[in-house]
Amino acid sequence: MSSKTSNIVREKEIQEALEQAPRPDATQVAEILARAREMHGLAPADVATLCCVEDPDQLRELYRTARKVKEEIYGRRLVMFTPLYVSNLCANDCAYCSFRSSNRSLVRRALTQDEIARETRTLTAEGHKRVLLVAGEAYPREGFDYILDAIDTVYAAGRGSDEIRRINVNVAPLEVEQFAQLRAAGIGTYQIFQETYDRKVYSTVHLRGRKSDYDWRIEAMDRAFQGGIEDVGVGVLFGLADWRFELLALQQHILHLEDRFGVGPHTISVPRLEPADGAQLASDPPFPVDGESFRKIVAILRLMVPYTGIIMSTRETAEIRRTTFALGVSQISAGSRTNPGGYSDDSSGTGAQFSLGDHRALDEVVRDVAQLGYVPSFCTGCYRLGRVGADFMDLARPGDIKHHCDPNGLSSFLEYLRDYASEETREIGRKCIHSVLEEMSPEPRRRAQKMLEKVGRGESDVFC
Repeated sequence: MSSKTSNIVREKEIQEALEQAPRPDATQVAEILARAREMHGLAPADVATLCCVEDPDQLRELYRTARKVKEEIYGRRLVMFTPLYVSNLCANDCAYCSFRSSNRSLVRRALTQDEIARETRTLTAEGHKRVLLVAGEAYPREGFDYILDAIDTVYAAGRGSDEIRRINVNVAPLEVEQFAQLRAAGIGTYQIFQETYDRKVYSTVHLRGRKSDYDWRIEAMDRAFQGGIEDVGVGVLFGLADWRFELLALQQHILHLEDRFGVGPHTISVPRLEPADGAQLASDPPFPVDGESFRKIVAILRLMVPYTGIIMSTRETAEIRRTTFALGVSQISAGSRTNPGGYSDDSSGTGAQFSLGDHRALDEVVRDVAQLGYVPSFCTGCYRLGRVGADFMDLARPGDIKHHCDPNGLSSFLEYLRDYASEETREIGRKCIHSVLEEMSPEPRRRAQKMLEKVGRGESDVFC
């Protein structure tokens, strides 16, 4: 257990900021949004003020600004991925999670390496190129080596262009030396959520196991950077505490990372509590977040940290997901299962972590995204070219990363259409590509057209 108390989150400052935030008038909101359009982020006082916005006109302007900033930095692309659950073994007892150690009704399973390879081949046959490898916070007898072996297995399971090109990882917080091993294994982003930054709430929902140590968990990102991980992903499980508090605490965590390591998180996830077998709290959130508040969370995050990817999972319904694409979301999961073995054996629905809101297959999600005018991107080029960590942020902050994201997104999308899409999706996707090309400025368009021509000739994994 951690022997000291972290001061990364200063709760008194947050409470004071929320108490002092005035009911915003139109002029004040306009001034904050004007600063946000400069894409330098927001001060805590600005975040606290935007949390209080309720006027419909002010909300519309908030959402318009978030969309403008997102498209200025990332263009029209939406990165596609899916979670790959390899184990639901867990030593923690979290009141909101079906993996909790006290849940005796859960069918426990840790996939063998052969089963992991089979799951991987099922995903690559559908067209997936990146996965988030997820495990409960306990391992089989191999210990942490089980995760390292699983990473090797996923990368090795590819056949030709049917391959996973990037693995991101969501596993229990590690020691610095173990993070160094993760980096050596070739992962992309290390992701872990604090779940809630409210210490009092944290202690009431994390009952046993190492996860009950708030400080050990919040300092995981520090150890990850110390271990050489360039990209980290943070998040909050909204519904456990006041979402306004969570946003300001998340901002303090981000500022801490920027001050200490010169770079903030690569991604932020925004899951809401969803029903989970054996976890009554998940069906009755202490601080439920309604749809309007959820949209406001996404928009404020986009303005608060404009350079950071925002991830929307299949916890949410298709309709909710659609409405957030224009508010700042830049990465989405598709065709997800949250139980080990759920892809290659779809009948084994037991052992899932939580209920899903979007059950659509990858092809249907891709088609929907393209119909909305966004580019489903399967690109992993930045990782292979070393555009990670501070180097990525140097391109993202001024909005230059989209000059890579747009062409790479289009070429990877065309590869998907060529190799995996249904006829209906292929037709809609090609129209989407044509429309996006017409909107691009001359130089990125020229680069994109050359890359598309290569894909059209049969090349794969074309990126710049």
